[in-house]
Amino acid sequence: MHFVNPLTMWLTFATFVGYAVIYTMLLKPMTPQNIVIGGASGAMPPALGWAAMAGHVPAQAWVLVLIIFVWTPPHFWALALYRTEDFRQSGLPMLPITHGPRYTRLHILLYTFALVGTTLLPFALRMSGWPYLIAALALGAQFLRLSWSIWRAQDEAASDALARRTFRYSIVYLSLLFAALLIDHYVA
Repeated sequence: MHFVNPLTMWLTFATFVGYAVIYTMLLKPMTPQNIVIGGASGAMPPALGWAAMAGHVPAQAWVLVLIIFVWTPPHFWALALYRTEDFRQSGLPMLPITHGPRYTRLHILLYTFALVGTTLLPFALRMSGWPYLIAALALGAQFLRLSWSIWRAQDEAASDALARRTFRYSIVYLSLLFAALLIDHYVA
């Protein structure tokens, strides 16, 4: 208790329980929606950091959590598409295994649309200015283009290659999106 405020401690504890117990032990092996539900714990760092620095968690922190939360499904389902056999061997009920690649590709596209909409919240809530908005739209357009291509892919080899590109891009996307938010804070 000497190095952190109680809010940060309790949020960290809840995140740990959510990830280690609820997600890893219960949901991950039981439901193909494990990535969606488990994404809540993985999205918590902005709230934890804000709580540690300020002693409270305002709406702005929860917007950042929401962005990561909505980013998680298209990111991991793209990985699951091109690593389906690995997940099948692990026994985990990932979406491409339980519902097939076409269904997974559709959900990647739908979640990417939701993600692009969610990334507009910092601008809509006046957390950011035009530089962030322009970056968010440009980055989102590329993510949508890749997700659309996956959804439209006709054969498995093309789908796997696009899924790999989308997975890699999703990492760059989130990094650049948050970099744009940071730059916008100091520029605008």
